[in-house]
Amino acid sequence: MMKAAVVTDFTKPLEIQEVPMPEPGPGDVLVRMETSGLCHTDIHAAHGDWPVKPTPPFVPGHEGIGVVEKLGAGVTERAVGDRVAIAWLGYACGTCRYCISGWETLCLEQRNSGYSVNGSFAEYAVVPATFAAVVPQGVSSRDAAPLTCAGVTTYKAIRVANVVPAETVAIFGVGGLGHLALQYARIVGGITVGVDIEDSKLEMAEELGADHVVNAAKADPVEAIQALGGADVAVVLAANPRVFDQAFQSLRRGGRLVCVGLPGDNAAMSVPIFDAVLNGKSVIGSIVGTRNDLADVFALHAAGRTRVIAVDRKLDEVNQSIADVLAGDIPARVVFQF
Repeated sequence: MMKAAVVTDFTKPLEIQEVPMPEPGPGDVLVRMETSGLCHTDIHAAHGDWPVKPTPPFVPGHEGIGVVEKLGAGVTERAVGDRVAIAWLGYACGTCRYCISGWETLCLEQRNSGYSVNGSFAEYAVVPATFAAVVPQGVSSRDAAPLTCAGVTTYKAIRVANVVPAETVAIFGVGGLGHLALQYARIVGGITVGVDIEDSKLEMAEELGADHVVNAAKADPVEAIQALGGADVAVVLAANPRVFDQAFQSLRRGGRLVCVGLPGDNAAMSVPIFDAVLNGKSVIGSIVGTRNDLADVFALHAAGRTRVIAVDRKLDEVNQSIADVLAGDIPARVVFQF
């Protein structure tokens, strides 16, 4: 048996339960968890916020770092003792047009950790060996957890935006994802603007090197960013549909809006057609990143190019941690220590 945080009902808190330890099937590995980050997606999953809902009971978590303890039949890619990451992309088919063209995150056969299959809010988890990304020695398990989703998601967002040096990049929402997005934008030479409604998060953004910050609760972010000349790229990590509209309006001509945050209830955003056409603006959807992207994220961190800001919690504190995240009381990421 093992301890796990289980969603039993979308209207109830998670339950800490003793549940049977999973067995690795053919091609799988059993991982003993060391750390697991709390992503806003886990909260959406636990509350059934999105149109395609997970099926209770289930174990959330997709920022899991741990050690391989057992191999399923036929596994040659990993060995007992390897330290690996369990990411949102828990499986993709490997043969469809998306997988073979470098877009495995669009695979229609994909399985998602902590959503369609049990995830890392447990002492043990099972994952296909080929999707258990190796964590390099230069990255601690504490840092690797947020990098496994918050890192790879924002790294991919900056990549698909094709940021070039000296472009202005506005990050809407400076939290678990945003504090890393700012750093990736700076790595590729962007002039960064952090936008949030909490002064403490904007202070964190400045500490991480943001060139400008805007408190959207005290000033109109569209006016503030346009006063700087407008944004070449605006990355939205918030879950409020209104922020997407603000971000689009903050763009200069030729600007790119990158949508990452996922509001509940399949909310819509408004794109003025004349503005988009005459000013050559584009809207890009960006969903997490591939295994190659995660390897890049780990390599950058091992090289000292990024910082992870997190607070440590125990799995028993999962419900309080969710409440703290929703209240904006967590500066960046919560990491559960096992």
